Amino acid sequence: MRMQTERDSFYEPDEILNSVRAKVKQALEAGEPIDYLTLVPDGEPTLDVNLGREIELLRPLGIKVAVISNTSLISRADVRNELASADWVSLKLDSTREDIWRRVNRPHKALGLRAMLEGTLEFARSFRGTLATETMLVKGVNDTEKDAEELGSFLAELGSPKIYLSIPIRPPAEEWVESPDEQIVNQFYQVLSKTNGSVEYLIGYEGNAFSSTGNVEEDLLSITAVHPMREEAVVKLLQGAGENWAVVQRLIAEHKLIETVHEGHKFYLRTLPQRRK
Repeated sequence: MRMQTERDSFYEPDEILNSVRAKVKQALEAGEPIDYLTLVPDGEPTLDVNLGREIELLRPLGIKVAVISNTSLISRADVRNELASADWVSLKLDSTREDIWRRVNRPHKALGLRAMLEGTLEFARSFRGTLATETMLVKGVNDTEKDAEELGSFLAELGSPKIYLSIPIRPPAEEWVESPDEQIVNQFYQVLSKTNGSVEYLIGYEGNAFSSTGNVEEDLLSITAVHPMREEAVVKLLQGAGENWAVVQRLIAEHKLIETVHEGHKFYLRTLPQRRK
């Protein structure tokens, strides 16, 4: 995997607008409601130097814009200014301790947690949209009561964001990663709730309600590029489009899709470009 911290241009903003406009049209014609246009690419959206321009171009579509970020570049003023134009911003905050943050996130060596936390506070002071944070709990790494107290204290400084607690419900990058026990997750929740008003779990299977635009192959590859799909969800998407499992088998044979197993469930992910034959 190629890692970088310098912002760059990856796609032409007008091309993104045209693609999104076409997808919105297809979704609406298929009767699919749209709550947000979410910028969550296969990577980190704030690395895109055109992020602000893209949000500006999407505005006339009349749909709220969300950005889901790993928070790595929030210390940059230009990034904070561009994120400020979104309606919803989600920032990933897994720990307030450098060693734990590095173990969970494996960031670029040029990045530092202190600058990231200070940038997060700076952004929260001026952002007028909905601010959310997401914390991934990993068994034996960042799931102690002390971890919760330290994180809760920092989150309270942000001014009551929406706080989401998640666990590895999809295939993790490392085999050693495990989810904490239910009691540990609940304890973490209770500690955060003492100092923060809105804390929610993201600890269960999210369901099979993936929207279809009518082109099931394109939908499968688009969704699995950023979100592994469980077998049941793939089946439901195929049924909704009047297709059968042969579509999945062909995509696997063409090395565009891979099958993996996590906690007894089959998941389907889009193959990384460097692994395609």
